[in-house]
Amino acid sequence: MSVVSARYRAVSVGLVALVMLVAFEAMAVATAMPVVARELGGMHLYNLAFSATLAASVIATVLGGRWSDVRGPMQPIATGVVVFVAGLLVAGFAPTMEVLVAGRFVQGLGAGLIQVALYVLVARVYPGEMHPKVFALFSAAWVVPSMVGPAIAGLVVENADWRWIFWGVTLIVIPAALLLWRGAAGKAGGDGAAGPAPGLGGKLVWATVTAAAAALIQYGSALQLTGVPLLAAGVVLLAVALPRLLPAGALRAARGLPTAPVLRGLAYGALMAAEVLIPLMLINERGLTPTGAGIVLTIGALGWSTGSWIKGRGTISNLTALRGGALMVAAGITLVSFVLVDAVPIALAYVAMAIAGLGIGALHPTVSVMVLEMSRTGEEGQNSAALGVGESVFTVVAVAVTGALFTAAGEAYLVGLGFTVALALLAAILAPRFAQPAGAGTLEGTAS
Repeated sequence: MSVVSARYRAVSVGLVALVMLVAFEAMAVATAMPVVARELGGMHLYNLAFSATLAASVIATVLGGRWSDVRGPMQPIATGVVVFVAGLLVAGFAPTMEVLVAGRFVQGLGAGLIQVALYVLVARVYPGEMHPKVFALFSAAWVVPSMVGPAIAGLVVENADWRWIFWGVTLIVIPAALLLWRGAAGKAGGDGAAGPAPGLGGKLVWATVTAAAAALIQYGSALQLTGVPLLAAGVVLLAVALPRLLPAGALRAARGLPTAPVLRGLAYGALMAAEVLIPLMLINERGLTPTGAGIVLTIGALGWSTGSWIKGRGTISNLTALRGGALMVAAGITLVSFVLVDAVPIALAYVAMAIAGLGIGALHPTVSVMVLEMSRTGEEGQNSAALGVGESVFTVVAVAVTGALFTAAGEAYLVGLGFTVALALLAAILAPRFAQPAGAGTLEGTAS
């Protein structure tokens, strides 16, 4: 049965629309933020405008995961949409950069609730054999925003007011949520299969500490030497808090579900950290325009969608998608580094990012699908939450360490990109430990 058949059409369209809007907001804001920060006189808070959203999503992911298990996914989705819209309005009307950062934090809370609840919704609404196709749709939903988001944001900033970037998403996110609600009515279940969660309060405390640590690491890494104390404090806090949010055995890559957050965090973090340096390298070293460098990343997004589509067709095994995907990310980053040599044609960068995109496109949804398959009923939310926390935190650390190495080595691109290749190779090494689990069950229950 197709995900767009009459039975699933409304919920599928609603899912895609909601994911696309969240993706568009992320891409558009990233493009407009330099102008926003200058206009509000808040360049010193530039990095915090991004880390605040990520930090908030860590907290919301933990809350939303358990909430979805206990009450079903529709309550956290509805709440997440309301909170996300509230954050958009706060940011859109912000008179100062401090208020805008607060709005971005609220947006992160909403986005975190929405993301983890959507995973649970997929588990409740669609049969297991359709999960790969649904997650392929999620990946495809990022393609259009990746292609048009920056361009639309540029036009808005240049010809109107940057505030319309936030207001515009507000106007269309609510109809998308209503469409999803209509499509999922009677299918997602009112209550989840999980019982009360006495340890949830403690997890939220540790999630808050983890979020603060992630923000300190990202903010401190951008300040070079003056940010070393903040960076060190963030690392210490993270070392204490993160193990309490990840499953037992995760940091030693125990077979099965415990490895999921680490595996995807390493692969996704490697690509995201590389994509911070690649446009800078192409502009400064090869003379590309910002638009030309952006097209390179757009091709990577197209590769991501293609990789997800190929995996969704069931033509490759899970282990091939995981290990092969991580190796393709490493290969793509390696190839793009050759563009530093003037004699190497720029076209190689496009090919390289297509390869990396294909790799992460195969790996990323495969991890999501396997986590749902390995989860017991009523625990899809907490398992997906752990996956989201791991991905967010590992990505922050990857970006921060890559940037710090790049700066410390005198802006040596090979040093920074080499570190990201190492992360992707480590993910490839760990892939068999996730693809060949010790047993099914909760994340905590499968540690070995």
